[in-house]
Amino acid sequence: MSVMRCVFALLAGLNMAHHALGEEAEGAAEPPRPASTAQANVHVLPAMTIPGLDRERTIRLYLPPGYEASTARYPVLYMHDGQNLFDAASSFLGEWEVDESLNLLAQKKHLEIIVVGIDNGGEHRKQELTAWDNARFGKAEGAAYMAFIVDIVKPYIDAHYRTQPDRMHTAIMGSSLGALISHYAIYRYPEVFGKAGLFSPSYWYAPEVYAYTAAHPLPRDVKLYFYCGGSEDEQMLGNMRRMLARIRAAGLPAQRIGLAVDMKAKHNEAAWRKEFPRAVAWLFDDAK
Repeated sequence: MSVMRCVFALLAGLNMAHHALGEEAEGAAEPPRPASTAQANVHVLPAMTIPGLDRERTIRLYLPPGYEASTARYPVLYMHDGQNLFDAASSFLGEWEVDESLNLLAQKKHLEIIVVGIDNGGEHRKQELTAWDNARFGKAEGAAYMAFIVDIVKPYIDAHYRTQPDRMHTAIMGSSLGALISHYAIYRYPEVFGKAGLFSPSYWYAPEVYAYTAAHPLPRDVKLYFYCGGSEDEQMLGNMRRMLARIRAAGLPAQRIGLAVDMKAKHNEAAWRKEFPRAVAWLFDDAK
């Protein structure tokens, strides 16, 4: 073989190796999405537009296992970060397995509720899930986002599905910033929501929430369920305890406040998934 042919062969080999490595790198950067894990009683509704923000938002709906065969009306739980609630294929940090947990609770404890999951806005998530401006992250859009849920999403759900639309059968729940906006929701709309689940609430994001809470005492029949992990950010547990003190001082009876702390848990979907069944069972237990 001539010297020139050897050079061409070497260059061809290097070129093939470069393409192979490039394909591996591309594959590593974008791994295949997992298969859908959503149960058969989870439905994706047509997108709805958020007035004032001019953004479309996907709504995911969980119906109880017995819904189709009954004429009963059901309590409703509204939740944020809908991508992460039901399906590993749509989740970005792992799913809560809300559908699996509620199917099991329906079977074992006869707890049947409707869940409405509102997808987050991706790059707009931080702004949409707070009602208070933040010097670092920008202007709050939480008031418009919550008005969308109260004025657009809830009326649609109540009109098209057999719900119990009154406040004591309507709850809201979220984690992190989703808990912050849920906190705002029940204080801003106590005539709409009678229960709230607040998982790892990001009170650090909006210190104004403490004064807002003190200035707007809740009705004494509201139920609040607080949860956080002891291995989250060092401020998390202290901030939650500070908020609990404000709420108790404002007169909400102790028996209307649920509280759980897992000292080993971190700030992630795995921890919230584990706590969800206990929280939802407590919130919708009318005997408590």
